[in-house]
Parts: sequence; structure tokens; C-alpha cells
Amino acid sequence: MAGLIGKKLGMTSVFTEDRRLVACTLVEAGPCVVTQVKTQATDGYDAIQLAYGDKKEKNTPAPLIGHFKKAGVTPKQKVAEFDSFEGNLSLGAEVNVSLFTEGEFVDVIGTTKGKGFQGVVKRHGFAGVGGQTHGQHNRLRAPGSMGASSYPSRVFKGKRLGGRTGNDRVKITNLQILKVIPEKNLLIISGAVPGAKGSFVFIEK
Repeated sequence: MAGLIGKKLGMTSVFTEDRRLVACTLVEAGPCVVTQVKTQATDGYDAIQLAYGDKKEKNTPAPLIGHFKKAGVTPKQKVAEFDSFEGNLSLGAEVNVSLFTEGEFVDVIGTTKGKGFQGVVKRHGFAGVGGQTHGQHNRLRAPGSMGASSYPSRVFKGKRLGGRTGNDRVKITNLQILKVIPEKNLLIISGAVPGAKGSFVFIEK
């Protein structure tokens, strides 16, 4: 599966040809450079490793500096592998938004916003105990009963309770590319893309 590494810039809305106002996400996709070509003979599988975003050499681990120098490129922020690309790509080759065309559908992978430790009302949509009478003091957002006492005398695994929310790797499938702006390496993608502004995303086709 071919694709690019990019950065989420924010959300906006555009009018389509049939005069519909569509919410969309602005993504800076590439340019990416090829830092490794993996083959069945050398690695046991076929893949193309791409790198995106400039990074200072002093902030880059020494093994990665050597890895980038072997490809003839400067240190990069993000590295990812993609299964297949059309044509033969060599080390140091550049891949940009020309990979995509307007109207086609893509999958976008990103890391959702982290929201820290949250209770059951925010995390799972519980309604809370409800009511402030009949002895319900400061329990409006409580999870309620944990389970029976004599049996099973424990809390079942997987029970919906409070806990860390967000900061998960998520793939959103079948998002349409509304517009490609090659001179600025921008993609306008319909719908919402996971992550905060400035976070890295992976666009697959």
C-alpha cells in the first residue's frame, strides 16, 4: 500500500461543485524522501521506507544519522514504511502529493488527542447516578455498582470504568481527497482526521 507521511494543519470547509459545504482537513503531505528500500532478498519482505520533516543533527541519535547519510539525506523527524509503490524508487528519491489525485479515497492514520484520566461519564457516556435526593451526595457522575459480592467477588475484566482516554492510534478509512495543491504540498481531505494540529499523520491509498 503506497502512501505519504504528513502533518495535520487544521480544519476548514469548502464548497463542492454541487454547492454543498463540506467540512474537511488540511494536511501537508510530504515531500518525503526514500531512506531505505527493503526487498525479499535482504529483509524478507518488500517495502519502501520514507522520511519526512527536517530535524537538527544534534537532536538525532547517532545510528539514525548514519542511516540518513547512507541515503544521502539530512536527518528527518518521522520515518515510516509502506508496502508498495509503483515504479522503482531509489535511495534519496522524493515522493510528493503527485502520488494522489482529486476524487480518490484514502485511509488516514493518526494519534488522537490525549485527554488524561477521565471518569465514566466522559469516557463511556454514562448518565451518572442521577438525582440529588435520597442520599445521593456528590455521586452524580459515579459509575455505580461494581458487581455482586458473594459471586463473583471480583470485578470482571473489561468493565467500563474511568481511565486514560485518547492518545490512541486510529485509522479513518475511505476519506475523499477534495483538492490537491502540489505547489504547497497540500491535500484537502473530506471529514475529520485524528490528532491535534501539527501532529503527524500517514495517508495510505
